[in-house]
Amino acid sequence: MKTLIVYATTHGCTQTCSEKLKGLLGGEVDVVNLKGSGKIRVDDYDRIMVGGSIHAGKIQGRVSRFCANNLASLLKKKTGLFLCCMEKGEKAQKQFEDAFPAELRRHASASGLFGGGFDFSRMNWIQKAIIKKVAHVTENVSDIDEKAIARFAREMA
Repeated sequence: MKTLIVYATTHGCTQTCSEKLKGLLGGEVDVVNLKGSGKIRVDDYDRIMVGGSIHAGKIQGRVSRFCANNLASLLKKKTGLFLCCMEKGEKAQKQFEDAFPAELRRHASASGLFGGGFDFSRMNWIQKAIIKKVAHVTENVSDIDEKAIARFAREMA
């Protein structure tokens, strides 16, 4: 079974989660960052997993455009959707719902909230200042939910 994990990341958390997910899946798995990727042929894959992260309350535009441009093909495939964010509970669920089209969410075989992180070494000074003010965080934080990634992988198997 040929699998595609396609994602966008701003500070690396979604890339880390995508690589962890790849390690839990069997078969041929391609992991593609939407930033800098050329045309992705989704029809070449049996399973497709789409992930992104939340910044300023929204998922990356690249993820939204990928879903919109490939919606018909994604609805014909075994599809999974995942999100990296620092929110928990209802807030995280709301961010997930806002991030992906309703039709695609209903179709998905698996949905995952993988936690998140703040990596100050990958932020510019404006981003650092915003995180310090809004999240009250002053140093690197990783809150990746390994169990959620494993559960997602089982659901996609």
